[in-house]
Amino acid sequence: MIKNLSRIATAVALALLPATMLTPAHAADTPTAAETLPLAQAINRLPIADEIRDGYSRDKFKHWNAGEIRGDGCDTRKEVLIHEAIEPPTIGPNCSLTGGTWWSYYDEVTVTEAGQLDIDHMVPLAEAWDSGAHAWTAQRREAYANDQGAEESLLAVTGTTNRSKGDKDPAEWLPPAPGALCRYLSEWTGTKLRWDLTADETEQARLADLADECTDTVVTYEPAP
Repeated sequence: MIKNLSRIATAVALALLPATMLTPAHAADTPTAAETLPLAQAINRLPIADEIRDGYSRDKFKHWNAGEIRGDGCDTRKEVLIHEAIEPPTIGPNCSLTGGTWWSYYDEVTVTEAGQLDIDHMVPLAEAWDSGAHAWTAQRREAYANDQGAEESLLAVTGTTNRSKGDKDPAEWLPPAPGALCRYLSEWTGTKLRWDLTADETEQARLADLADECTDTVVTYEPAP
């Protein structure tokens, strides 16, 4: 499911792009049913396997590509920034962004300059590789690295928190804002289920322990095409 295309299209209109240029890249994708589970149950559904880092390179995940909307002149990174803005930025030539306001939920910080934001892969590329992406085709890894089909896949967050997180899983890193915990656990688990990625034993145990603090949290995910 292409997320919130109308909001991106509205922002792009600020740059006076013709509406006829806005063509969804995956309009013909057949939607699959989403599923909602209690957090603890979703964590238990994660397949358990040892991680495999052999052969990993960030270059094996092509990003950022031309994004979900062909013809808007914006790559995936810029489209995510446009989508996640609380106050939309002005879009200039070559999709340059000025103004705008964003909320980085990892550290509960308001950001007013796009250049201060990173686009975080909820499950980092290296972690995805370790958890099953090493066996994917290059095309599927590209789809993963540019996934705008689920709200939680790509997030605009402060560069400080994104670099602190690096390629760590929840056994090694959690968002610094206490109020972010349950959302983060839900989105991490949902992303792994969406892409049929595994968890190692330490990761799964830590997720299960932390889930005790989030008894009302659910995980909603839709399998990736």
